[in-house]
Amino acid sequence: MSHLAPLIADLALILICAGIITLIFKRLKQPLVLGYIVAGFVAGPHMPLTPSVMDVANIQTWADIGVIFLLFALGLEFSFKKIMKVGGTAVIAAVTIIFCMIMVGIFVGLSFGWHRMDCIFLGGMLAMSSTTIIYKAFDDLGLRKQKFAGLVLSILILEDILAIVLMVMLSTMAVSKNIEGAEMLDSIGKLGFFLILWFIVGIYIVPLFLKRMKKLMSDETLLIVSLGLCFGMVVMASKTGFSPAFGAFIMGSILAETIEAEQIDRLVKPVKDLFGAIFFVSVGMMVDPAMIAEYAVPIIVITFAVIFGQAIFGTFGVLLAGQSLKTAMQSSFSLMQIGEFAFIIASLGVSLHVTSNFLYPIVVAVSVVTTFLTPYMIRLAGPASEKVEHWLPTSWKQFMERYSSGSQTVNHENNWKKLLTAIVRIVIIYSILSIAVITLSFQFIIPFFRASLPQFWASLLGAVFTILCISPFLRAIIVKKNHSIEFCALWDDNRFNRAPLVSTIILRMVIAISFVMFVIASLFKASIGLALGVAILLVCLMVYSRRLKKQSIMMERTFIQNLRFRDVQAAYLGKQKPEYAGKLLSRDLHLTDFDVPGTSLWADKTLKELAIGQKYGVHIASILRGNHRINIPGASTRIYPGDKIQVIGTDEQLTEFGEELTDAAIDQNEPDIEKHEMSLKQFVIDKDSVFLGKSIRESGIRDKYKCLIVGVERANDALKTPDVNIPFEEGDIIWVVGENDDVYKLVSEKTDNSPSSDK
Repeated sequence: MSHLAPLIADLALILICAGIITLIFKRLKQPLVLGYIVAGFVAGPHMPLTPSVMDVANIQTWADIGVIFLLFALGLEFSFKKIMKVGGTAVIAAVTIIFCMIMVGIFVGLSFGWHRMDCIFLGGMLAMSSTTIIYKAFDDLGLRKQKFAGLVLSILILEDILAIVLMVMLSTMAVSKNIEGAEMLDSIGKLGFFLILWFIVGIYIVPLFLKRMKKLMSDETLLIVSLGLCFGMVVMASKTGFSPAFGAFIMGSILAETIEAEQIDRLVKPVKDLFGAIFFVSVGMMVDPAMIAEYAVPIIVITFAVIFGQAIFGTFGVLLAGQSLKTAMQSSFSLMQIGEFAFIIASLGVSLHVTSNFLYPIVVAVSVVTTFLTPYMIRLAGPASEKVEHWLPTSWKQFMERYSSGSQTVNHENNWKKLLTAIVRIVIIYSILSIAVITLSFQFIIPFFRASLPQFWASLLGAVFTILCISPFLRAIIVKKNHSIEFCALWDDNRFNRAPLVSTIILRMVIAISFVMFVIASLFKASIGLALGVAILLVCLMVYSRRLKKQSIMMERTFIQNLRFRDVQAAYLGKQKPEYAGKLLSRDLHLTDFDVPGTSLWADKTLKELAIGQKYGVHIASILRGNHRINIPGASTRIYPGDKIQVIGTDEQLTEFGEELTDAAIDQNEPDIEKHEMSLKQFVIDKDSVFLGKSIRESGIRDKYKCLIVGVERANDALKTPDVNIPFEEGDIIWVVGENDDVYKLVSEKTDNSPSSDK
């Protein structure tokens, strides 16, 4: 008998268990994540009644790969530009919720006398709501088009990126076994440096590479290349001291900016589903009933801490961001669960050996309970908000209304703020790129030169190479924004602005000169004065070089095109909402997409005939038809099946509009649908036929009987395509296509022959 590796037997066991149990959970309309956890418990070592996994270590490795794929897929759905678009409402709410829930977790852990690191990790786990569970709950309850749902999804976007940052910080604390401000700042600075570096280099290189290789890319090769890039970044992140999951997320977010992102997401999904399932099964294998029974009280307390903590601090955070009480409570009640990131943070603690064995099963138990309660809590939000509004004093309600309306006024940034923000951003980005080039040059290029050339010539060649590479970045640091609208407006507005403006240029020149001086001083034993003079001369040449100016502009233009191309294409094709839609989130109105069904009774009617504005109070902003966009459509614009309509209105108005659009469709399950099926029949022209001697054009078969003649057989000739002008002769066999009733009527009324065959 051939030997079967334990890993194969283990995979067979967990996949069979997962398949059976998830089918049951699907039938019960419960989240599949819970099914995977139960399957893990069934296949785990703590279930004596069923076979157990033999090689837990190998399954754990597969689970680690599952985390990589989950974070890679999350990155593909994520975009750094989304952070800029979610608006201040989501930022304020997310930061408030995360900070407060971390404090809740730490306080609960300390109240039970747990170790400090257990308390910190518990706080991190409780701070992250489950994106997967919330998405499913919104879909099941039909709430994805509600205003608060858009706000919740924006909060989740920020929670996901802040969870990545939190994982890096927790890893730093776990390794150092201490919480020191200097170490934390160093860790955050290192994170920011590599985050910006990898993102900028990735956005510049990866889309260009995929564009050049597009003709060679099939689904198979694109999948392999994408996974290769993913695991390459995983290795790079691990080498630089970050978690593998962080590297996977970064590469996913880079690929998310390419036009191939949707195709990559579609190709990666089956692989992600497989390894993700194994990860969640491995989570279930950690569940120990004896330990859960022992820690039943902490589980109950933590569950209530999640529910009441999110209810209180989630509502407070959204209120603080300027939303109404109803929206705040609907949002906070939607966030009352923990999920995949709690498991990932828990597994991080286990892998770093800094958390106790009991913490993982406790968090899994809390997640199961809160996930099960999620749909009920979302439904409870509306009635609960009405009760709270009824109980609140009138003065409190008036204060919240004034605060909400006051926070929604538009603040116009002054020119100084815009200019300085842009300059700081430019200096940081190009300085990071310069530091990266200098580091790579000193680590690899210059040692190679020194191994092949004499010391002086190797240093000279290395200095020239390094300075040439960083020269486009240094020039951008100095001259960018010197001719911008804000700079010119400030220069012309007041002569007292000119000295500070010149100072910004001088300061940036000092930064550029410092980079050049560092390269020269590191490679040559030159005096400070000589190095300074050479650096000033080189920087001046950079500023006035036309070739360098052209190269710098082309590099920046390429980067911006790569960064924006997918958004421009998506907006044009109607796959992305316009920018103003995000600003509507802070008002009572918001924008939602509706698809016109193929069987809609609204088809081929004008907006004037439908009177949508008068009936439902909504406004149609755009109609998307294939690759064509109709903005601000007029009253004479017609609606057609397959159109995507972008509509602005309140929750109640949009709900009513959506219901009417759905109802105004032909029932495709009508009982007499079989009457409209088409059939092919034949009949013979005999001497008594009314069609004898008539041509197809004269017979009226098409107009009167709604049938189509597709062929005529004459004598011994084969079936031929009929000529509309040739008359029928006796003995001709006519083949017709039409609906069953029409064909039967034609054959029975106009000939004495019954149909000879059905095809």
